[in-house]
Amino acid sequence: MFETRKNTRASLKQKLANRERVFGGWVSYREPAIAETFAKAGFDFVAIDMEHTTITTDEANRIITGVQSEGVTCLPRPVSHNNDYIKPLLEAGADGMIIPMVNTQAEVKEQVRLQKFPPLGQRSYGVNRAHGYGFDYKPYIDTRNDSSIFMIQVESITAVENIEALVKVEGLDAVMVGPYDISGSLGVPGETNHPKVREAAKHVVEVCARAGISCMTQIADVQKDAVEDAFDQGYTAVILGSDLFILWKWADQMKTLMGELR
Repeated sequence: MFETRKNTRASLKQKLANRERVFGGWVSYREPAIAETFAKAGFDFVAIDMEHTTITTDEANRIITGVQSEGVTCLPRPVSHNNDYIKPLLEAGADGMIIPMVNTQAEVKEQVRLQKFPPLGQRSYGVNRAHGYGFDYKPYIDTRNDSSIFMIQVESITAVENIEALVKVEGLDAVMVGPYDISGSLGVPGETNHPKVREAAKHVVEVCARAGISCMTQIADVQKDAVEDAFDQGYTAVILGSDLFILWKWADQMKTLMGELR
């Protein structure tokens, strides 16, 4: 099992480094079966949203276990940058992290310090599920830095302006653009197609391309044309909707149907 998990992580890391097309799933509900279903679909990774949900560390642990049981990488998005949230997820066996609201190079470097073992970082040594409860301790420690995934989210105009400095940090694998939060920071909340927002996103995509860093976005209403458009814009990785978006869309359709039949 350890070799499978390590090789799966390493494969995704190489795809990101090569700027190959990568597809991610996104779960906002705490039920592991949902994430496992996504994993069976063949996503390159499944992300757990803990920033905008009430998913606990214990619940995330079960989701991580379920996704990895299907041979797929699992990447939580923690509540914040704080190590109180980061460390337990790493110890639970998360394959990496998607860190929200990163604005400065110092914040990127701090995450490398927290997530990577010496000499690259200063992650402390422990024994938990990540280490096979001790049985995989040495191989986990020896290979973790080279196989773990570290992504940041660019979600403010400050981060957009600092993007050239952000992508220079060793250990960063990908940048995820958050157009909704960028729109808010630009004073046009919710207007993700506003010229200012599109220009900001374009700048991030172009800087990532020059730096050889994978650049990702999330598509809420997944249609083939929308995904192709994202790739045409220069994104190399896309998150295809989410469990919440899927259920929301279906429920809205049922609402319309019931209204027509009453």
